Amino acid sequence: MAKLYFKYGAMGSSKTAQALITKFNYEEKNMGVWLIKPSTDTRDGADVVRSRAGLEAKADIVCPDNDICKMLDKVCENKNIDVVIADECQFFTPEQIQMLRKIVDDKDIPVLCFGLRTDFLTRLFPGSMRLMEIADCIEEIKTMCHCGRKATVNARIDETGRVVTQGSQIMLGGNDSYVAMCHRCYKKNIEE
Repeated sequence: MAKLYFKYGAMGSSKTAQALITKFNYEEKNMGVWLIKPSTDTRDGADVVRSRAGLEAKADIVCPDNDICKMLDKVCENKNIDVVIADECQFFTPEQIQMLRKIVDDKDIPVLCFGLRTDFLTRLFPGSMRLMEIADCIEEIKTMCHCGRKATVNARIDETGRVVTQGSQIMLGGNDSYVAMCHRCYKKNIEE
């Protein structure tokens, strides 16, 4: 029986690498994979999923107004799909997360979503919130703060390395813009 999975973690926790390794594992068994990502994520190219470790693959782009179920039906015209893997799922709309749920329920295809749970202010992304509400399996992919504790915060930093506490929820960036921290270090950096 297929399930909807939400595998989340702070920046640098290898979410994308795990998504791409999962894709490889399915394909190695001659199973069809549909790799998708939201159009919001253009950091490595519009249709590229790339991990910090250097793994990469082409993905289908999902715009905020796209019907994911209809997109999958179109893909299934040309190839059999055994699993859907979604990277940066926090950027999908709650309605699109509901469509991923529908794929699991109606087509019995497992859907594995990889992404962030919260933004730089520790607030849930709308897509992540919906996944927390309806996913069958929720798994944290852990990473560490520089102090050695488990990192849970995606601290946004400015060009001098100071923690930023204002701005829009979405700002693409990597190690130059975000640092994974434990909540204690996050609070300490804000106070400083």
